Amino acid sequence: MSSSSASASVDCTVVGASFAGLACATVLARRGLRVRVVERKQDPGDKLHTTGIIVKEVVDQIALLDRLPTDLVRQIPGIRLYAPNMRYVDLDAPGYYFLATDTPRVIRWLAAQAADAGVELVFGASFTGAARIRHGYRLEGLGETRYMIGADGPNSQVAKSLALGRNQKFLCGAEYEFAGLELTVGDRLHCFVDRKIAPGYIGWIVPGVGVTQIGLARRMPPEPEPEAMKRVMDKFLAKIRGVAAVCDCEPLAVRAGMIPCGGVVRPVAAERALLVGDAAGMVSPVTAGGIHTALKHGLAAGHAVAEFLEGKCEDPAGWFPASYPKFRVKRFLRFLFDHFQSDLLFNLTLSSRPMRMAASQIYFHRRGVLNPPPASRVIRQQVAESASEPRGSSPRSAEEESPPLQK
Repeated sequence: MSSSSASASVDCTVVGASFAGLACATVLARRGLRVRVVERKQDPGDKLHTTGIIVKEVVDQIALLDRLPTDLVRQIPGIRLYAPNMRYVDLDAPGYYFLATDTPRVIRWLAAQAADAGVELVFGASFTGAARIRHGYRLEGLGETRYMIGADGPNSQVAKSLALGRNQKFLCGAEYEFAGLELTVGDRLHCFVDRKIAPGYIGWIVPGVGVTQIGLARRMPPEPEPEAMKRVMDKFLAKIRGVAAVCDCEPLAVRAGMIPCGGVVRPVAAERALLVGDAAGMVSPVTAGGIHTALKHGLAAGHAVAEFLEGKCEDPAGWFPASYPKFRVKRFLRFLFDHFQSDLLFNLTLSSRPMRMAASQIYFHRRGVLNPPPASRVIRQQVAESASEPRGSSPRSAEEESPPLQK
C-alpha cells in the first residue's frame, strides 16, 4: 500500500498511520478529497507503543469500527484492582466492558479501510520538514498539500517543524506479551498499585487476544539507564507470580515507550495544520488512555478540514481545537497521584466505599459528550452536526459517520 506518486500535490497530508491519523484520512477520502498518509514504518502495525484497550463507548459510538473483525478483539467485563499488599477488590459496572485488541492487526485493518476509501498510503517515508506556501505547505520530498495533519505520536516531528506545542510530561512504559500463560482469573483487567514499582501509575495484566499482556508505567528520570525498566519489570513479575505464573517463560514480544501525561499541548494548531492524537497530547493524564479520543477527534477533524477545503467554513485551526478535551480534573488527579501517592493509605482504604467509588469513577466513567463551544458562525454548527449525525441520518455510508466528541 505504497505509491510512487508521493511527490504529487494533494488536498491533505496526514503524517502518521495512527488511530487518529487513519480515522481522519478515511473521513477526508470519503468526502472525495485527495488524501495521503505518510508513515515512516514499512508496516503500520509494527513496533506499537500501546496496550490497545478500547473502552465500550468507542465501540458503541464509532461507526468506523462496526466491521472490525471479531477475531481481533476480546471482551473483558471488569477490573480486579490490587493494593500494594496484594489484597484486591473486583469492580464492575452493569453492561460495561473493555475490549482487549490484537492492536497490530487492528491498525493494519484500519489502514486497509483507509486504502479502500481512496487514501494514498505511503509507508517507509519520513516527514522531515515543511515550508509554508500560499495555499498550504511544501513538504520535503513529499510534494505540496493544502492542509496537514500531525498524527505522528508523542514526539511529533510535525509539531517540531511548525513550532507547535510538544509533549513535556511523560510516563515510561514497558509491556511483555506471553503465550499460554495461566491466570487465576481470566475475565478481568488486573491493575496493580505499588508506589515502589510503579510510582505515578500502575502495573497491569491484560488477558489479550491469543496472548497475555503484562506491563507497567511509571515516572522515570528524563534519561533512564537502558536496563532500568527491565529491572523494574523483573520485580513486578516476581510480585505477581501468584496471579500470573510467568516462571521462566520468555516473552513473545517486548515493547516500551514514553506515554504523554501532561494534557493537550499548546499551541496545537497553525494555519492550515492541526495536531491530533498523541501528537496533540490527547491522552488521559490519569488512565493514560488515548485510543477513544484519538478516534473521535480524528474523525471530527476530518469532517472539519473537509468543510474548510470545500470552501464551507474558516480554517479549523482557528476554532476546532476548542473542542479538544481540557482534562482539568484529570490533570489535578495526576498532580495528586504524583505528589501524594501512599501505599499505606491504599492498603488501608482499598475496600472502603469511598475508594471503590473513586476507582469505579476512573475506570467506568461514562465520558460526557464534549461538543464544540457555541459558535457565532452558522457553518461551525454545521460542521459539528456533520461530525455527530446519528447513524443512518445522512446519505453517506454508516462507516463514515463521526459521533459527538467525548472526553
